[in-house]
Amino acid sequence: MKTIFVIDDNSTNLLMAEEVLSAQYEVITMLSASVMFELLEKVMPDLILLDIMMPEIDGFDALRQLKASTRYSGIPVIFVTSKSDVATEAFGFEMGVVDFIAKPFSGPVLLHRIKSILNMESIIRERTDMLQKRTEKLQRLQNSMTSVLAHMVENRDKLTGEHIERTAAYVGILLKAMLAKKIFCNDIKDWSFDVIVSAARLHDLGKIAVSDLILNKPGKLTAEEFDAIKTHAIEGEKIIDDIITESGDDDFLFHAKIFTGSHHERWDGKGYPRGLNGTDIPLQGRIMAIADVYDALISNRPYKNAFSHEDAVKIILENKGSQFDPKITDVFLEVSNLFADVRI
Repeated sequence: MKTIFVIDDNSTNLLMAEEVLSAQYEVITMLSASVMFELLEKVMPDLILLDIMMPEIDGFDALRQLKASTRYSGIPVIFVTSKSDVATEAFGFEMGVVDFIAKPFSGPVLLHRIKSILNMESIIRERTDMLQKRTEKLQRLQNSMTSVLAHMVENRDKLTGEHIERTAAYVGILLKAMLAKKIFCNDIKDWSFDVIVSAARLHDLGKIAVSDLILNKPGKLTAEEFDAIKTHAIEGEKIIDDIITESGDDDFLFHAKIFTGSHHERWDGKGYPRGLNGTDIPLQGRIMAIADVYDALISNRPYKNAFSHEDAVKIILENKGSQFDPKITDVFLEVSNLFADVRI
């Protein structure tokens, strides 16, 4: 049986509401909103009937407090009131009330309105649950696709596998720190953390199009071979564009394409593939640039031994404002110890 709270400073109105509703609902009546808030700590109603004109906390103040609470904001509220002018109703609906019922109310009308609203709320909840399940299924599909593509790169480039996972973790560390320190917060406030970190794992996707002989050459690359390696940024974009053409664009593919195409750009404009500079470089690329280079520095390569964490941090600091975004570099310096933990 669904539970309905009825709040009105007039005991006669409470008795009438209880008489009409108690046959079909669990009805709890109260003479003030303050009592309602005390009871909400113990009982979660399915619907609240709320008078507007009450002493201490009036209906509007009570509604405002309900909507401000993450716990109670979803409870549907109906104003039962004699104050039913157009301005009052407009203001109430704007605040989030679901209906107005005029006093003195008709029992059948009150019962019908409540049934309609609770039925609608039930439908909304069912559809919300279905949407949530569908979203979770799509998220699992996206993660699976990311894993398959990332492992394809890993199988081609023997140096890339752990690099993919570590750089994604570094991106997550930087993103959290930037949000906490309000660095480029207007740009990233609407980003989904999970989507960004997942998309970051595809930044080297274009290496699929580079020859195995070059990817796994046991020595330093020639200029021609390095030019071939550099094509992976554009090739990655092309692959993701093909996926977008087949499946449609979404946030994940949008961010993955940007990571893929911009993570080798440099703050001073000397990077590739487009020679962008400063804030013309997408923010995703500027974040990944630090994550990517840090991991390359602390990793063994056929042509070099791994640098220590301390030396890697020093090299990145020396390239602040030339290779790397100065603000993001400062954030990196403050959380570089967390990078070292990922390396372990």
